[in-house]
Amino acid sequence: MANSRAGRVEKRILQTVASMLRGRVKDPRVEPVTITDVKVTGDLQHATVYYTVLGDQYVADDAGRGLKAATGMIRSEVGHQLGLRLTPTLEFVRDELPDTVRSFEELLSEARRRDEELAKHRGTTYAGDPDPYRKPREVTDAGGEDESVPANAPADWDAGSAAPAHEQGVSEAVENDTSAQER
Repeated sequence: MANSRAGRVEKRILQTVASMLRGRVKDPRVEPVTITDVKVTGDLQHATVYYTVLGDQYVADDAGRGLKAATGMIRSEVGHQLGLRLTPTLEFVRDELPDTVRSFEELLSEARRRDEELAKHRGTTYAGDPDPYRKPREVTDAGGEDESVPANAPADWDAGSAAPAHEQGVSEAVENDTSAQER
């Protein structure tokens, strides 16, 4: 079972750090930072704060240096807000999920483009019948179903015999085998 106390501490740290970055930290390097998640250890001694940055790699590196510089002030406020006996250490880690999602979306769009290009070159034909589903039984002129075919008969039923067409050869072979044994 998940530690509910750790979950509450994570949520409170996230709120505190986000509000600190919005209001009390005056460093312009941390303005494009968004806190995405916080994970604490089971003993509540260490917290990893995940963040994203709106901008290029230079802005992200600069924001990381700004967060490192403000860590002491942010940790003091987190300790004050949490009221724990020991304040957890804070580690800021850039969240790579948005970059991963972006690259994954680029790969998917490239695959879609290649599929469309291949479809143009070879044409689109599908394997099998154009309509692979069974059709309803044809109705006779009298208005009812064909009575020579049972209602639960398979699609390859031969109305002239008592077995489906694919089983007729089997039943003939069995009859020939039994008649050979009787001789």
